Amino acid sequence: MPDSIPVIRSIAPLAPTTDAWLVDIWGVMHNGVTPFAGAGDACARFREDGGTVLLLSNSPRPGPGVKAQLDQIGVRADAYDAILSSGDATRELIREYTGRSVFHLGPSRDLPIFAGIDVSSVGPEPHDGAEAIVCTGLFDDTRETPADYEMMLRQFADRDVPMICANPDIKVERGNQVIYCGGALAQAYAQIGGQVQLAGKPYAPIYQMAFDKLAELRGKAVAKSRALAIGDGVNTDIAGAIDAGVRAVYVASRVHMGDSAALDAEVLDGLFSDRERRPVAAMAELAW
Repeated sequence: MPDSIPVIRSIAPLAPTTDAWLVDIWGVMHNGVTPFAGAGDACARFREDGGTVLLLSNSPRPGPGVKAQLDQIGVRADAYDAILSSGDATRELIREYTGRSVFHLGPSRDLPIFAGIDVSSVGPEPHDGAEAIVCTGLFDDTRETPADYEMMLRQFADRDVPMICANPDIKVERGNQVIYCGGALAQAYAQIGGQVQLAGKPYAPIYQMAFDKLAELRGKAVAKSRALAIGDGVNTDIAGAIDAGVRAVYVASRVHMGDSAALDAEVLDGLFSDRERRPVAAMAELAW
């Protein structure tokens, strides 16, 4: 039986062992509606002591769009140094289709992911001219589920159209609601034989970009042993960080635990049964 994952109330004891934090946004810094004050305070305190906070998000929006959303929600600006999103990493994949036609599967608010890239968008229905699908999410995540896309995805799969998924998350919390994300559609597409490319967490490209960004911010390379990832996604934030050689702290989330599950050893052992992918600690919420 693996050693129990310690449940801690304060991130402060881990701060002196780190130079940089890779902090997830949705689920750690806010819930899509309300900012988490304790998380903002903890990140600001870490920065005051000389640490660097890079917000690492699976949002399909490029960094500037994520910042605008953070400002709108009310996340304090002194809580972080920079933002790196799945949207930023995905743009490198989209550029491979320069001069070609793609189908955008997702809401219009995600269109900035194409800014400055010479691709033409076809749609709104599946079109024979599309050479790739760029999936940023569901068209209407307030009421739809992946089941609503079964016919569309099969039409694309029948033509062997590859999918680029800009948000590997399966579900996230928005206020009191759990909604589906682009990763759920990518999962469904892969299950029927569709080819899927992903660049966000837990995949390696975004972590390489993250450490490049940290080196830029701090003026020198940051050792992975001196970094700490903090997130609520078991298979994205935690697994991705550990696979990249970075320690991780799990922040409890309804996405994995439901509404009533306690943050205890039994629940954590169930979430992290793989001994090689266990966080160094777990928290009910990020706090100093």
